Amino acid sequence: MTESAPPSVKLQILATEHWSLLASRSLAWTEVFSRASMFLTVLTGSVVALALASQASGFGRQFVLFALAILPLVYYLGVMTFIRLGTANYHDARCVIGMNRIRSAYLEMAPELEKYFVMSPHDDVPGVQITMAIEPRRFRFVHVISSSPSIVIVLTSMVGGVIAAMLGGLAGWPTTVSATCGLLAFALSMGWMLRTASRRIVHAQTSYQPINPSPTE
Repeated sequence: MTESAPPSVKLQILATEHWSLLASRSLAWTEVFSRASMFLTVLTGSVVALALASQASGFGRQFVLFALAILPLVYYLGVMTFIRLGTANYHDARCVIGMNRIRSAYLEMAPELEKYFVMSPHDDVPGVQITMAIEPRRFRFVHVISSSPSIVIVLTSMVGGVIAAMLGGLAGWPTTVSATCGLLAFALSMGWMLRTASRRIVHAQTSYQPINPSPTE
């Protein structure tokens, strides 16, 4: 039978893993900011390019063709950014779960230190929300719509709607029909991405079993 490691060794192992998760979480946040910034930079550059093209050629057929050559690439980048942000957020949540579990182990070794911890030692959904600084009294909807993925979803869906409206105009459809197609494309794109994000969140919450859930009041 393997003998238990002394407390000092356990503490060293836990501290090493804690710092490893902290560094991994920092890298995830850096990637989130860099990918979102890259998407916004490309979107802004595309808008500027379209503005210059409209001044040079008006809003005729050449402008529409030029826009349809640029905007699909922006939409593709937006979708890929959305997917990558979801992966980074899942990675961040897993790191928080690990850090909460390690914090629980610290309290098992020194329970008298519990009053000094402001983050949660519990690895269930409420515990993760506390560690991620999600205010308990704020509506979850407010937190969701103010997040980086939600901003990317809205902007990407707007680009998709503009593409659909321009394709309708290029096909010779009436302005009302083209605008309706644009709104429908915006709604479909936004609905798809929101549903995908929701399913990933539900899967992330149900794919693991907490070992130290929050106590019930």
